[in-house]
Amino acid sequence: MKRIISRFLQNLFPLFFLVALATQAQDTIPAPIIVDSVYLDSTAVDTIVIRRTLDKIYSPKKDVNLQIPNIDFKKTKTLQKGFQRFRVPSFWETENSFGINISEVAFVNWNAGGDNAVSGLGFLKFARKYKFNNFQWENNLELRYGLNAQEGRKLRKTEDVIRLSSNLGFKKDNTSRWFYSVQLNFNTQFSNGYKYPDRDTPISRFMAPGYLLFGAGTSFITKDEKFNLYLSPLTQKSTFVLDQDLADNGSFGVQEAVLDADGNVITPGENHLLEIGILITNNFNYTLADNIELKSRINLYTDYIKSFGNIDVDWELNLHMKVNKYISTSLGTQLIYDDDILFDVVKNDNGTIVDPGTPKIQFKQVLGVGILYGF
Repeated sequence: MKRIISRFLQNLFPLFFLVALATQAQDTIPAPIIVDSVYLDSTAVDTIVIRRTLDKIYSPKKDVNLQIPNIDFKKTKTLQKGFQRFRVPSFWETENSFGINISEVAFVNWNAGGDNAVSGLGFLKFARKYKFNNFQWENNLELRYGLNAQEGRKLRKTEDVIRLSSNLGFKKDNTSRWFYSVQLNFNTQFSNGYKYPDRDTPISRFMAPGYLLFGAGTSFITKDEKFNLYLSPLTQKSTFVLDQDLADNGSFGVQEAVLDADGNVITPGENHLLEIGILITNNFNYTLADNIELKSRINLYTDYIKSFGNIDVDWELNLHMKVNKYISTSLGTQLIYDDDILFDVVKNDNGTIVDPGTPKIQFKQVLGVGILYGF
């Protein structure tokens, strides 16, 4: 009996131990947290879900070739244009071009007759344009000189031009195509001009004449800049005749010298003529077809005081046909009318002018094929 009671107590002791342990665990449960209802109303509590994506570890197959591949440049092509280093962007646009046009005619036992001849014309053009916001400044310098060599006679000049132009413009806003403009034009020539075959008496020289036009007005320039119209109600035109012999003759409109009865100079001729008038200029470029471009430049000027309404005209029209990058063909004409340039002047033996002559229309036409290079 004692043995049965002892075994029962041994089995009951673990049960008491488990009950006591469970009771102690219930006492350690923390009290519930009471959340203020105001806080719940003002703050929205969202559920945050955090996912973690494990990247698969890629292990290359055993048969993969991990050696450095061989690089072959045999099928690669060179750059069409040379490598250009990075440059800081500039507000300046530049253009430089050089060209030579040559025409030639030769005869061998030609029954109809004729003289062998070669003509050459060289030209340079430099353009600089500055554009920033509503401000624009455009500058152009053109130099042209041509010679003709014909069998049996000396060289003759066919072209002689120095032309400089500068236009400063400002517009109020980006949408407007009208500019407030100030413009300067200057024209003269390199060497003496003659009325061939006379080579002893030049009819023009460097700065005889030289023309300087300076004025202010307004310009209309299209967005593609192929049409430029300049209107100036107030432009000063200065005519320079720095050769005294030509100035004494009153060439190009300057005051001629005062002579005595024997033809001696009492008062030398003036070297400068100043005029104030209206100037209208237009530059127009039109693409007729691929590599064919038509360019027109016209200047119209009339003086307020001396001869208002009598318009001086200088119109140049050129057709440029580009064969490739370096070869081009050009056909050009130029028409000039200036009532200050007189022809058929008649003088007596003493040098006194009997007939002052009359102004005439001057016309020139040039056709050439040559080389054009930009740099």
